[in-house]
Amino acid sequence: MSYTYEWPRPAVTVDAVVFRKNEEKLEVLLIRRKHYPFEGMWALPGGYLEMEETCEEAVLRELEEETGLRGVRLQQLHTFGTPGRDPRGRTITITFWGMTTMENSSVKAGDDAAEAQWFDAGNLPELAFDHHEPIQMALERMKN
Repeated sequence: MSYTYEWPRPAVTVDAVVFRKNEEKLEVLLIRRKHYPFEGMWALPGGYLEMEETCEEAVLRELEEETGLRGVRLQQLHTFGTPGRDPRGRTITITFWGMTTMENSSVKAGDDAAEAQWFDAGNLPELAFDHHEPIQMALERMKN
């Protein structure tokens, strides 16, 4: 199928904010980016929405492709669309969040991820894009 439009179109991506409780510590799953932009930096698992999939299907696919993690119930958190958030062009991301158990938290990097790792949600490394915002928003949602 071919798509041609007379006006610019933004790219649409999905990101997953996944937490686990490790003893009393809350941890969030991040991937180390393998490619431009922000190569080598930590980010939320996610990627581009494909033309024939729902946003929910896309976020579960990206989570599995980049971390190997499956079986996490995710719900929509927020849509982030500040111009300039992605140096590749106008990009809008639909962010989802959820919790997993310690038993279902083994991860292995794949696809666009050089590494996949759990981090203390209160002590995160510098993050790519604006990924600190959805993590903070999800933490606030959990408190409420």
